[in-house]
Amino acid sequence: MTLFNDCFMTKNFSSILKGLFISLFCLIIAILPSCTKEFLNQTTTTDLNGESVFSDSARTMDFLTQIYSNSDFSFNPARFDGLAGLEASCDEAEGPSATTVTAYNQFATGSVGAFGISTDAWTIPYSNIRAVNQFLKNLPAVPFNSALKQRTKGEALFLRAWYYSVMLKHYGGVPIVGDTVYNVTDKINSVRNTYDECVNYILTQCDAAAALLPFSYSGGDFGRITKGACLALKARVLLTAASPLFNGGGFAESEPLKSITGYPSYDANRWKKAADAAKAVIDLNLYQLLEDNATKPGYGFYQVFQLRQNSEYIFERMKDPSASFHDLELLWRPPSRGGGSNTGSWPYQNMVDAFQMKNGKDISDPLSGFEPNNPYSNRDPRLDYTITRNGSYMYLLYAAPTPVYTFTGEINGDGVGQGTPTGYYVNKMCNDDVVPNWFNTTERCYPLIRYAEILLIYAEALNEFSGPSQEVYDAVESIRKRAGLDPYQLTPGLSQSEMRSVIQHERQVEFAFEEQRFWDVRRWKIADQTDNKIMTGMKITNLDANNFSYQVFNVREHSFRQPMYLWPIPQSETGKSEDLLQNPGY
Repeated sequence: MTLFNDCFMTKNFSSILKGLFISLFCLIIAILPSCTKEFLNQTTTTDLNGESVFSDSARTMDFLTQIYSNSDFSFNPARFDGLAGLEASCDEAEGPSATTVTAYNQFATGSVGAFGISTDAWTIPYSNIRAVNQFLKNLPAVPFNSALKQRTKGEALFLRAWYYSVMLKHYGGVPIVGDTVYNVTDKINSVRNTYDECVNYILTQCDAAAALLPFSYSGGDFGRITKGACLALKARVLLTAASPLFNGGGFAESEPLKSITGYPSYDANRWKKAADAAKAVIDLNLYQLLEDNATKPGYGFYQVFQLRQNSEYIFERMKDPSASFHDLELLWRPPSRGGGSNTGSWPYQNMVDAFQMKNGKDISDPLSGFEPNNPYSNRDPRLDYTITRNGSYMYLLYAAPTPVYTFTGEINGDGVGQGTPTGYYVNKMCNDDVVPNWFNTTERCYPLIRYAEILLIYAEALNEFSGPSQEVYDAVESIRKRAGLDPYQLTPGLSQSEMRSVIQHERQVEFAFEEQRFWDVRRWKIADQTDNKIMTGMKITNLDANNFSYQVFNVREHSFRQPMYLWPIPQSETGKSEDLLQNPGY
């Protein structure tokens, strides 16, 4: 295990830095007690303050490393109360029952409001932004050599941009605090900047960071921010900014909220800027899709999530195998395979139906070969790598892989109405060889930006700007080829609208359970269609040996209101200042 990864992932912090953080921002920094001797040199941390931290190179590096630690909070599939994440807040999956109000149930039922909404999307970014500002303020006096000062400054600038980008997709424009480190007696700026100002600020920070950072790392520094990550974040932010929700398509009726929640008017050139930003990442020639259709169709799509280092990850949340060796397996596996009790999410039939046949045709196409009585046969290989269904093979403790059965009344407790309310379990990113209730580990990290996203950003932005060119076809077909579709080629001569549907489909299945779907349907401004209907599951009856009947049934009716295209700012924040304007409809 690398030095950086050891320190990056240690979870039991011995103390909070005293006197350094206050008020809202006290959440972020804790000094790691037991990293390797070379990194912290067994330093006592019980009486640390700002001076003692930034006068010591190891403690300063530890301070910066801690700012990375919440970079995945929005992605986290156990984000809300350790139970579920954004996949349970949209049309991907059903969340677990809960004894308290949870964000995912609020989104599913359309009951989102400023008083009960999770505050993490506000408090975590601002806590980390303050920590970045504290780091940058003290960096000139830190005992780093000049090269390390430049590199760590670049890391900090990117992380500040990252946390602002997370807030931007939740709320629209937010107050930009610049380099200021606020103290308890200071008047904190609570006026929201416009959407345009926030986008430009993030892009400026990314450019400044990229100028200071290397293309790659090795050894103990692997996993830190690279130049490619800076360019990739720009592409993501610009794609969102060009999308219908923000590109002149907002729903605020008047200023100043009209400019805070998006661009007041449409500009087609925003699509071109997003395409150019994605092309800049492609032209680095540093990344490529992990493809392996020889082992079995689409195997590269499975393998990429199991490798600590691979050719596709551009920005990842490093994970310590000794601390989180089977987190997703515990969250998502069926009960018979050691999955947790009432934790994780269960895919809807709506999500399963999105996966095409292996021949690339929709299951609704009469020529696809889809068999209702054998519904999982000859499907897009990504289906089995993403979802555990009736008949999926999986290791049983002390035993070889055997089928998981989800039919009604299944004796191991995995059946519909027992272990799953939908007839399915999530399999995305899980390791085939890991059983949650045994002492085996994974090398998995969380993919926050991967190259497949850059290719689809490029395809979508270019298609919207100038139509389905050969470059658009090439980008989309490379995703389908890696997935193991045969044939993977698209129909020639697609219209712009038809290609748009293809790209939206590919994003839905390629990035299932990676946080993307929740944001995609909002930026496309189609959530009032996708998240405003009855979500279904599959009831399976065991007729006899290997003979089942399948019946779709209703699981939950999702409700969506127009204000839910953006999150409400928590009432606990807007109540502090009348200058902090609430989003429309809340």
